[in-house]
Amino acid sequence: MSDAVVIGAGPNGLVAANLLADAGWSVTVLEEQPQAGGAVRHDRGVDPDFVNDLFSSFYPLAAASPIMRGLRLHEHGLRWSHAPHVLAHPLTDGRCAVLDRDLDVTAASLNHFAPGDGDAWRHLHDVWEGVRPDLLGALFTPFPPVRSGARLALRLRTAGGLRLARSLALPARRLGAEEFAGEGGRLLIAGNALHADLAPEAAGSGGFGWLMAMLGQTYGFPVPVGGSGELTKALLARLEAQGGTVQCGRAAEEVLVRDGRAVGVRTTDGEAVRAVRAVIADVSVPALYGHLVAPEHLPPQLLDDLKRFEWDFSTFKVDWALDAPAPWQTEEAAGAGTVHLADGVDELTRFAAQIAMGQVPDRPFLLFGQMTTSDASRSPQGTESAWAYTHIPQHVRGDAGDEKLTGAWDPQEQEVMADRVERQVERFAPGFRARVRARRILAPPTLQSLDRNLQAGAINGGTSALHQQLVFRPTPGTGRAETPVPGLFLASAGAHPGGGVHGAPGANAAHAALHRTAPTALAAVQRVLARRDRRGHKHG
Repeated sequence: MSDAVVIGAGPNGLVAANLLADAGWSVTVLEEQPQAGGAVRHDRGVDPDFVNDLFSSFYPLAAASPIMRGLRLHEHGLRWSHAPHVLAHPLTDGRCAVLDRDLDVTAASLNHFAPGDGDAWRHLHDVWEGVRPDLLGALFTPFPPVRSGARLALRLRTAGGLRLARSLALPARRLGAEEFAGEGGRLLIAGNALHADLAPEAAGSGGFGWLMAMLGQTYGFPVPVGGSGELTKALLARLEAQGGTVQCGRAAEEVLVRDGRAVGVRTTDGEAVRAVRAVIADVSVPALYGHLVAPEHLPPQLLDDLKRFEWDFSTFKVDWALDAPAPWQTEEAAGAGTVHLADGVDELTRFAAQIAMGQVPDRPFLLFGQMTTSDASRSPQGTESAWAYTHIPQHVRGDAGDEKLTGAWDPQEQEVMADRVERQVERFAPGFRARVRARRILAPPTLQSLDRNLQAGAINGGTSALHQQLVFRPTPGTGRAETPVPGLFLASAGAHPGGGVHGAPGANAAHAALHRTAPTALAAVQRVLARRDRRGHKHG
């Protein structure tokens, strides 16, 4: 029996477990997969000489998060590395927008598209620097963010707050058109918005794209040295040093509720793992309320709202071992950790429209990761560990291409789609396919099989659209880690503030549990006995 049982050893679950252990709680983490990490893992499954991240790779939100910084993971072996450039967005005509941690480099890149656009970027950066501390504080704390929100409101009042609020609510296309004469700055905003499921015409996509671009400008898009799993390894080492335990291969079947309160978890092998004080759920919202918690413990309104829960786009990913770096037409792309591949904002709109119609895009917008460029330890000198992913519909109704993809994602369809991805790369890097030593396909069913939270490859725990954010996340009237079941707290990306490896949902759940659950005499005795056990003492 532990003070807290955490379901899921993804980054949010591990952050919650660490913070509870810091407070002196005994913590047991249950993980369904044979390996901890959730969507933060790597392997050598493409080629033994190459390290490939299975899911996420770049971590600007981790770098910016006061939660992650507060864990001091560098003391547990975590080291970060950066590519020469943060991001590049090449076009087939040879132009290329570059995002670099050096503001002068970014500005010079945008001036190549239109004189004066560099100064426009500097202005957006000045706005960011004026609100950054309190904006990040508001983003990473429970909703509503009372203290940081009040400070942010004060800053906004002196910085043209209504105008900034309007700008952040704009679609990426409109924000780009208002701020930039050329296409470079527009590409950086719109491309970054599509890291989530926000089309260039979606309300709020401008604000999201601006936020991601400014995070890159300030913090870069860093990667863990040695592979994404090194971040997980540091979280595990820290937790174990605090006495927490992680049990892999233990899938949760049911949240146990007694007298209206969560008291533990029943695993699929039938064991009841008891929790004295709290159950923390780093699981998807539909999994928690549609499976793990019996409906009689939930309000009818929540069950009705759950029918309207919207997932973000599905994901299709290809990993490569390349005999040489990608042969980009534009030199700037060679030095970027992340490369966006779409031939202009209009092509981004076309891509998003095809997904909205349920079609597999014929020219998929790709996020291309150059991992050896970002961290030389990932593959032998002169080679490149690389990947690309694209978004596709959750429910496929047709193929915008001429290959009749149905969304069954059987082996044949996976190969067809992977070839389509490689053809898109070839548009910007002719000769790319000749450099492929080996590839691995991670289609939506594969991603979900490796992490159940990634429903059909959805990587953000639910849409990032405004109708499912803030007080609407995960359902209207929620927005916090607390659930209708006392003692049960939601810690996944389905909770505010959403996807990304920043630890906020896990931290919010941990703080809510610490605040809501008062210590009991039994819990105190059990903690003392548990500590004695860890020191090797006996008790009767």
